[in-house]
Amino acid sequence: MAKVSAGDIRNGVTIEVDGKVCQVIDFMHVKPGKGAAFVRVKMKNIIDGGVVETTFRPTETFEQAHIERKKMQYLYNDGEFYNYMDNETFEQIMISAEDAADSMKFVKENEEVTISFYQGNAKSYQGKVFAIDPPTTVELLITESEPGVKGNTATGATKPAIVETGAKVNVPLFVDQGETIKIDTRTGAYLSRA
Repeated sequence: MAKVSAGDIRNGVTIEVDGKVCQVIDFMHVKPGKGAAFVRVKMKNIIDGGVVETTFRPTETFEQAHIERKKMQYLYNDGEFYNYMDNETFEQIMISAEDAADSMKFVKENEEVTISFYQGNAKSYQGKVFAIDPPTTVELLITESEPGVKGNTATGATKPAIVETGAKVNVPLFVDQGETIKIDTRTGAYLSRA
């Protein structure tokens, strides 16, 4: 495992601290007029999402956490688990609906997602999935939507619509049920007709 000193910490670096795996969100090198320099770090626990702020001496070292990102195909949701298949080995994994649901609300079966696993020394985290990244944009069919009212042409006006994955999206008034639309999966925002 590679070592990272606190003086070399940058945003996005993932390190092991006190048996926890944390990703650096923000950092600042501080050189006070009196006393020793230190590094103020804000980091997020990649498993439970907790954010902590702490300080380190610039000479402190940490193990750099190895994060493996794999492209996997989303197979199906059986109600309790989301099931995925590794595109290279055809090995299948299951992730609880509780852990995956937020990331999967705009993803159809057979689409490819990127799943991030921790591989390192912290045994309680070993092989643990901590992020599911869907494609940035997806095309989905609108299954339910109120018809647009003639004459209601207010600029920027939207109405709720439900897409084929069951997620709710606000769409412009001119978009109707049965149309396919593009959605930004990061924000859940309507982009355009497909």
